[in-house]
Amino acid sequence: MTARQITTLADVCESVRYGYTASASLEPCGPRFLRITDIVPDSLDWESVPYCPIEEDDRQRFALQVNDIVVARTGATVGYAKLIREPEDSVFASYLVRFRVDPSKAYPPFVGRLVESQVYKAFVQSRIGGAAQPNASAPVLGSFEFALPDRDAQERIADTLSAYDDLIENNRRRMALLEESARLLYQEWFVRLRFPGHEHVRIKAGVLDGWNRVQLQSVVNVTHGFAFQGDHFSDEPTSRILVTPGNFRIGGGIKYDKLKYYNEDGPLESNYVFAPMDLILTMTDLSKECDTLGYPAFVPRLDGQSFLHNQRVGKVVPNGSFFPKHFLYCLFCDDRYRHHVVGAATGTSVKHTSPKRILSYIATMPEGGALIDAFEDFVRPTFQQINVLIETTRQLRAARDLLLPRLMSGEVAV
Repeated sequence: MTARQITTLADVCESVRYGYTASASLEPCGPRFLRITDIVPDSLDWESVPYCPIEEDDRQRFALQVNDIVVARTGATVGYAKLIREPEDSVFASYLVRFRVDPSKAYPPFVGRLVESQVYKAFVQSRIGGAAQPNASAPVLGSFEFALPDRDAQERIADTLSAYDDLIENNRRRMALLEESARLLYQEWFVRLRFPGHEHVRIKAGVLDGWNRVQLQSVVNVTHGFAFQGDHFSDEPTSRILVTPGNFRIGGGIKYDKLKYYNEDGPLESNYVFAPMDLILTMTDLSKECDTLGYPAFVPRLDGQSFLHNQRVGKVVPNGSFFPKHFLYCLFCDDRYRHHVVGAATGTSVKHTSPKRILSYIATMPEGGALIDAFEDFVRPTFQQINVLIETTRQLRAARDLLLPRLMSGEVAV
């Protein structure tokens, strides 16, 4: 085996820079403005990244290029990183640090995938201790030591890991398209009211004949979770996963990037263990913008894993036999419901809503349930396929994370 040079992240970089301070805007007033929240998910979705105004000189200094590496330097996700894989007119925010690898010293995609890995996250965690508000400076983040194989091996390792990344990204896009198809059908039938047979339905007093304004509390209830003891929380994987408000994605669904586990043995009350495909909502949001407040998710079916109903997460349960949960999922993603919940959010730095506020929402729904049943029949297989892709992606991610340190050490040849 060829001897491997020991180096540090900073040593192989031509530039290390803190990010730009500005307010993000949803309006296209400048380049994309990459923030910590944008780099935490497994894949970087540029369409969801906001913009910022910036002077031309600063734009040049803080511009991102393909193969740049950005690392979170503060907060609960300190040490999370992303390799920039595609060109995008963008700059990076002040709580990120940009590492630009010198191609003459190392192969940038190789270094980038190493810094994205659990190996690097574990290194950062070992340097910050148990601080309530973790922070890591650029020198700390850049002091990460690793073995640098020869250039050919770097390229082959990067190509091997890239194959996993491509499969994971392909699954992400398939899931996004599947979910979008369900939401578009919901919009077509229940918002634009172009449902099958709509041309034969009369309008009375501004309301479709056979449609009623229904308060959600007449259809479902929302139950609180349990205050699990923090002494048993763990970052190390166990068979029990705590579902927290931080696990919800903007736009709906669960993210799997920073799971909290529960390491207490023994039985748990069944009321606080989710079943696969339970419909849940987040009732707390740590961001001032209420990015995820009130959004829904379905509990996934993952082999060997149980999901626990933690506090500040609501479980949607039926009041009777009628429970169109896929219809309700799309309703909870609708802008009108979002305005209802976010507009009445309480709290300053942490925003909250309540089951009472959620259930007070009034939706216009058809009588009899036949149209909603038809919608359920259309979209149920879509969400089942999404769940299959979630499990496949989890297995790919686990295989990639297991393979990386073995490739790095030379235990597995490429």
